[in-house]
Amino acid sequence: MFKELSKQKQKNHIYKKDLMSILQNLASTISIYDLITATAILREEGKYVQKNYREKYLEIYIKYFIIRIKNVKEDKSEYDELIEKKKLVEAIELLESQFHNANPQKNENDKFSIIYTIISLYTTFILVEPIHPVGTPFPGGLKVRYDKGFYFCPVKDKQSENPHAVCKFCIAKQEDFNNIL
Repeated sequence: MFKELSKQKQKNHIYKKDLMSILQNLASTISIYDLITATAILREEGKYVQKNYREKYLEIYIKYFIIRIKNVKEDKSEYDELIEKKKLVEAIELLESQFHNANPQKNENDKFSIIYTIISLYTTFILVEPIHPVGTPFPGGLKVRYDKGFYFCPVKDKQSENPHAVCKFCIAKQEDFNNIL
């Protein structure tokens, strides 16, 4: 998977249509069985989320995983815009590192990491939307939100030191709590 994505690093200019082609090829390998397996993984990982918002969190994530893969497969839009190369390269390197450091005990047929990579890159670099969908709940009743042309996340800065967080390349801005109180 990362062999094709890494080829983009060698280019002077990276176009959305080139990334989209790679993502669609990867998405074509994802079956309904793979999505069911990913759903089971999300449910398993969801048991660590605070109980009072676990179901809403899982509902958004599960729906998001399934719908985004469907969207990638069916997207017929023309994407002629350039992608900011430095950010894409950083994102690919982070996702590749996560992929190679994934839990070796997981089922070898598990395509969760591939789905996660597709969704993260598609959402960020093709759609230019935050990785966590609008409405994703976080502790304290906080949510990812959209306002006046910008996306805001209540936990982006808290994840900045996490070497595994995709927040580093997410387009959402840190929520300024002084402006919403």
